[in-house]
Amino acid sequence: MTDILIHLLLVFLMPPLLLGIIGKTKAWFAGRVGAPFLQPYYDIARLLRKGSVFSITTTWVFRAGPVVTLVSTLFASLLIPFGRHGAPISFEGDLILFAYLFALGRFFTTTAALDTGSSFEGMGAAREVTFSCLAEPALFFAFITLARLSGTMSLTPMMNHLSSSVWLMAGAALLLMMGGLFVVLLAENCRIPFDDPTTHLELTMIHEVMVLDHSGPLFGLILYGAAIKLFVLGALFVNVVAPFSTGSPLADWGLFILCMTLLAVVIGIVESVMARLRLVRIPQLLVAATIMTAFSLVLVLR
Repeated sequence: MTDILIHLLLVFLMPPLLLGIIGKTKAWFAGRVGAPFLQPYYDIARLLRKGSVFSITTTWVFRAGPVVTLVSTLFASLLIPFGRHGAPISFEGDLILFAYLFALGRFFTTTAALDTGSSFEGMGAAREVTFSCLAEPALFFAFITLARLSGTMSLTPMMNHLSSSVWLMAGAALLLMMGGLFVVLLAENCRIPFDDPTTHLELTMIHEVMVLDHSGPLFGLILYGAAIKLFVLGALFVNVVAPFSTGSPLADWGLFILCMTLLAVVIGIVESVMARLRLVRIPQLLVAATIMTAFSLVLVLR
């Protein structure tokens, strides 16, 4: 029960902090002080207190988009273990539900964008679903590789099976999978080099263009849901990269929080030293991620 409570507290409270760490890291690289670490919390709280403006062309789909996306992301967070601790919900085949809960959220986000009747937002929706179709195979190849190594199709035993001994036995496959998952992490969360969450240039926007018409509490839910998605997919990546246990439950939680903090710093460094890719280059990188995870599967099948 204590592990479940800590799991829920981390899901609800920590995700915006990752965005603050990323922003602070980028500011440090640019030689600026930057916004406080807690700025994302202030932004979300401010938006929740504001009113909303709705176009007369929108329907209930526009209002449901942010809510369904947030709920599906929160549900997905209950399926992934944090560190060496089990997930609150675990069953055989839960990895399929995990992947398609994000697909459900994406479907409602893109549908809400199309519901505005704006060709501009439709352009962003088309880009979003196109790139997600290329990122999804890489995620499933990674899951199949982990399932092969652990002999199970459930995320908790699959992740808990990973250890230093597994890394010694299948290190090459796990390194390839780690590279592919990191690309998927950046792509699914619309980070550089795939998308710039701070840009408002018409020709380069992907995710941001889909939520331009949202305001007030609904936009706050979108920002909060995006932070949770980054946290959940980051937890998946951390489970593969750092499958270590200290032997103490409390220390394991601390190690997980430290690894998530370091991941946010790494993302901030990547966004500071790289520029956004041209749109025609993004599919090439996503296909490369799929090939990496596919080769990791080949290595564990031989």
